Amino acid sequence: RQQKWKSSVSTQPKMPPCDFVPEKYESYPYERMQKIREQYVAPSLRMYYKRPLLLHQGHMQWLFDYEGRRYLDLFAGIVTVSVGHCHPKVTMATQKQLARLWHTTNIYMHPSIHEYAEKLTSFLPDPLKVVYITNSGSEANDLAMFMARLHTRNFDIISLRGAYHGGSPYTLGLTSLGPYKHGVANGFGCTTTMLPDVFRGPWGGSHCRDSPVQTVRKCSCPKGVCHAKDQYIEQFKDTLNTSVPKTVAGFIAEPIQGVNGAVQYPRNFLKEAYQLVRERGGVCISDEVQTGFGRTGSHFWGFQTHDVVPDIVTLAKGIGNGFPMAAVVTTKEIAGSLAQNLHFNTFGGNPLACVVGAAVLDAIEEDDLQKNSKDVGTYMLLELAKLRDKFEIIGDVRGKGLMIGVEMVTDKDSRCPLPAEEIGQIWEDCKDMGVLIGRGGLYSQTFRIKPPMCITKKDVDFAVEVFHTALQRHMERTS
Repeated sequence: RQQKWKSSVSTQPKMPPCDFVPEKYESYPYERMQKIREQYVAPSLRMYYKRPLLLHQGHMQWLFDYEGRRYLDLFAGIVTVSVGHCHPKVTMATQKQLARLWHTTNIYMHPSIHEYAEKLTSFLPDPLKVVYITNSGSEANDLAMFMARLHTRNFDIISLRGAYHGGSPYTLGLTSLGPYKHGVANGFGCTTTMLPDVFRGPWGGSHCRDSPVQTVRKCSCPKGVCHAKDQYIEQFKDTLNTSVPKTVAGFIAEPIQGVNGAVQYPRNFLKEAYQLVRERGGVCISDEVQTGFGRTGSHFWGFQTHDVVPDIVTLAKGIGNGFPMAAVVTTKEIAGSLAQNLHFNTFGGNPLACVVGAAVLDAIEEDDLQKNSKDVGTYMLLELAKLRDKFEIIGDVRGKGLMIGVEMVTDKDSRCPLPAEEIGQIWEDCKDMGVLIGRGGLYSQTFRIKPPMCITKKDVDFAVEVFHTALQRHMERTS
């Protein structure tokens, strides 16, 4: 399959125009910033790239560094900048509230929490109508676990391997990616089950997933039948029969796995898994931290793409376009379990956060960003699929809307992850040409593309051209 690569890379792809002019950078020089970082910032907060970026300003899908260089942001601060950097509507609402009231805490009423609770729940189906606002996704998932256990009076919670649900001691039990695990006790009462990954897992074919792009694996299933889904459900039943008690507290899953590289399950897998969990007295938790707020394009929430209604939904990241906020939405009954005793969050639902959250919802609607995610995301997936067909080292292109994964392999037959060093070079090349993308997967082998939802098809053309150029350069290096 391999092509012979001639020195074909000529000019650098041309970035789409942008009429925004960043302010002049006036802080410390780059080298001083680096020294401060080494001396005063915790080393666990690792940075991307050999020469880390020093960013200064953002405007919608664009970021500017200290020297005024412009970058197309295809990672959105790890899937967090939902409506665009410094979106004027969100900025204006925040500035107005900043001058009015920052903080009272929940012992008093203030308008914005009530306005926001009503607005947010209007986007969710019955009976998901009660909100508890927190400050981060880990905190939201932590609370969801707590609620599930209190409500069911059971303890065990099941998650999928490859999942990321947070880094707090409680949620680390649900997170199932080795690099995030520390050598301390975690995960008491948490059980992982096989990930129904139709590309890398034992089963999977060419019709399994809800995506404009399917795997290159062949499939012999007749219409309406999914052999892979049935096999993965058997594995799920096996976990229920061997690893947990007769009754469980719950099951948590991301509608599309985020940190693991936009991994999608076979259609109807979640539907059947939810049913099995509920038969055992458990509640179903949908972690919408990355898939929520219209990012998948076809629906506002990721769970809707699986035709399920969870009992608890956790939200973060895109909820505040970069402002630190998160939420748990659940039923009246489950929320009531938490009210039997005191449970308090000082900053959760503060006036500022709620105004930001409401402005983000308005921007998504007014700018028609769910439709944009569908149109631009589908276009990008199909363009990337053309590259997959051309390059042996692209094993899989997958996703839905603007939640996209490109999994890199040594070759399509073995599905062996491309060595980290080689992926790193392609990634650095993209950055040098002005495109920022993320990385994920167990072996850091998947490029994660999850941009602000305001990007355009012209941006996609530029990004795909940059990626194509980086891949050609890579082939030349290795030939």
